[in-house]
Amino acid sequence: MTATAPLVPAWTADQAASFGKTPMTFAHRLAETGLFEDEALAALLDRYPAELYDINLFDIDAEGRLTLRTGQRGRLPGREVLAGVKEGRVWVQLRSAETYYSELGQAIRRAFADISGNVRGFRPVQLTGQLIISAPQAKVPFHADAPGVCLFHIRGRKRIWIYPNDEVHMPQRGMEDIMLKQITEDLPYRPEMDAAAQVFDLEPGMAVTWPLHAPHRIENQGTFNVSLSVDYQTWATRMTNGAHYTNGLLRRWKLPVAAMDATPAAAQAVLWAAHLPLKRMNLLQDRIARFERSFELAGAQR
Repeated sequence: MTATAPLVPAWTADQAASFGKTPMTFAHRLAETGLFEDEALAALLDRYPAELYDINLFDIDAEGRLTLRTGQRGRLPGREVLAGVKEGRVWVQLRSAETYYSELGQAIRRAFADISGNVRGFRPVQLTGQLIISAPQAKVPFHADAPGVCLFHIRGRKRIWIYPNDEVHMPQRGMEDIMLKQITEDLPYRPEMDAAAQVFDLEPGMAVTWPLHAPHRIENQGTFNVSLSVDYQTWATRMTNGAHYTNGLLRRWKLPVAAMDATPAAAQAVLWAAHLPLKRMNLLQDRIARFERSFELAGAQR
């Protein structure tokens, strides 16, 4: 494809109106860049910085609950890491892909320029990419992300459940704790929650996005998968997240905290401004700074 061809084709009026307000899908052409073929991925895995290279193994119990073990590649070359992913229940995430896979970083910026052209007033101030390479039976547990997210699906088949951002599925206190780094983004899940979810089956060339903080979970559908998750921040999302940070501290100090959807923009701005000095004071210990790496990929295959 040419360097000027859009990676995200023009949207309908309904798609443009839905962006950021309700879960929605849209088409993309990232696979046409050639950045996600086996040879390119194996070479990338060989050179990727170890500190940005996450390998996760999901153990699934009889009731469908997931537990996560975090591991390391060891001395395996990239082609063997890729083979291990295809054969096991392994999920590899390469963080900061917009920086350390420079060609992909260019494609991310092009894709979001196309989205900005479709959505009036959408101007992200930060884009962070995670390249996700996952096994045929891999699952991502019920969780919520702090930034806005667009998930671009590249290879394989994937199903995603997206749940309402409400007190039943995403309690405000939970997001406050996520912002304060007291808990991970994983949330308590009950199968009956699925009744409220919107479900999308993703094929290559499809992307999905959802409202800020909407919880979701993902299951691969028996095929090797490659996806690109891009976190985006706008000034509005930064303000909301900063307000959650301050509210989390206020709650710990036994002070009143209003529901975020009932907090006017001006009050959110005050809470956001307050979070800046509070964050510098390091009032709470980061509880998720370190995860024990409990296996090497060579021992995680089925």
